[in-house]
Amino acid sequence: MKTSRRQFLSTATAASAPVAWSSCTSANRRSSPPGARDPALEERYRKLDDALRRSVLKKELFRAPVILESVELLRHGNSFLCRVRSRDGAEGISVAHSAMSTLYPIFLKNLQPFFPGKDARELDLILEKIYIFGFNFRYNGLALGLPLATIEFAILDMLGRMAGKPVGELIGEIHNPEVAVYIATEWREKPVDESIRLIQEAVAAYDAKALKIKVGGLMFMTTDMYAQGPPGRTEQIVPLVRKTFGDDMALYADSNSFYSVPEAIRVGKLLEEYEYAYFEEPVMFDHLEEIKQVADALTLPVANGEQDYSFYGFRWLLAHDGLDIVQPDNYYFGGLIRSMKVARMAAAFGKTIIPHMSGGGLGYLYNIQFVSAVPNAGAHHEFKGFKTHVQFECKTSPLRVANGKIKVPTGPGFGVDLDPGWVKKHQPVSL
Repeated sequence: MKTSRRQFLSTATAASAPVAWSSCTSANRRSSPPGARDPALEERYRKLDDALRRSVLKKELFRAPVILESVELLRHGNSFLCRVRSRDGAEGISVAHSAMSTLYPIFLKNLQPFFPGKDARELDLILEKIYIFGFNFRYNGLALGLPLATIEFAILDMLGRMAGKPVGELIGEIHNPEVAVYIATEWREKPVDESIRLIQEAVAAYDAKALKIKVGGLMFMTTDMYAQGPPGRTEQIVPLVRKTFGDDMALYADSNSFYSVPEAIRVGKLLEEYEYAYFEEPVMFDHLEEIKQVADALTLPVANGEQDYSFYGFRWLLAHDGLDIVQPDNYYFGGLIRSMKVARMAAAFGKTIIPHMSGGGLGYLYNIQFVSAVPNAGAHHEFKGFKTHVQFECKTSPLRVANGKIKVPTGPGFGVDLDPGWVKKHQPVSL
């Protein structure tokens, strides 16, 4: 039996807390004419806005204010850390994304000055006001979201250590103490036989039960800029991956916004034939109406969101039932609290969240802590390996893939202790 949009969502949320399901007939998929009042659509937006308004951080865990004394950016070569301290001496540290080497001036000029003197218990509100501070909304996107997430991670690490709880328990309840992973593969520019060999090697390195392949090229209309692989590669590799790994392997496909609507539908039908479980970024990631057109034409679930930088795109697609799986990146989107609000919007209509995961650093750790607290998490989550430059110790998890899953650390904060000697090599950064 082929996986349908509804079957996928039912399976992914079967063990989750009850969520409100909306009927998805072809009639209520059609938008009303401009200017016309659509009570059903208004009700959907009301549900979404209710989800956005609810605070995420459990402020009640902290009886007294937690006033931030300092927010520092530390650097050692191309390695960046964020260290925050409260007036009472509490401390938290996060590891920055590799793109901080480009974005650190935004951290220092646009974000760092806002935090000292703020009560960390009000982190939800702080993350809203920071977009107004200094007209930061003008820098909206990864440029602002990534350094903002780095600060948020450090604050959550500090608060978790103060409360003696893992970050997952600060932003929700623990629904997934272990997180099942899929192997994220690349190599779309390679010939099919070489791609299959590389995918087999990647899967063999870990005890994983799911994988994602690349189809098409990289971004629409970029054939003159990036290697796209031999003609017909997608049509060959889609069935060959299924044949190679068998019916028990969960398969996903990502086109990174390469296709037009007709081509995305054609490839989506091929993925349906070979029982792939979802189609990620089938068309340009910010072409919301086109994403909905593809979703309406397929029974295959459609995923999108790693490039989104505001709540608007998710909100529109969920309101119009044009998306099955939301995929904010916890770094790019500005942190776990903002991503949790997207998860709540999705849950309001029985949809799933499978966050995009940035590689390197401790991205996989931040990702599994987030997923641990999400009731409507998907079946498998992105994994790009444990390779990292970060020197740390984890006392509550071996941090390895066993039977397709990673045990989420249960220690305070993010559950790892960075090596003090390694941290000392990092020196404060200033403009």
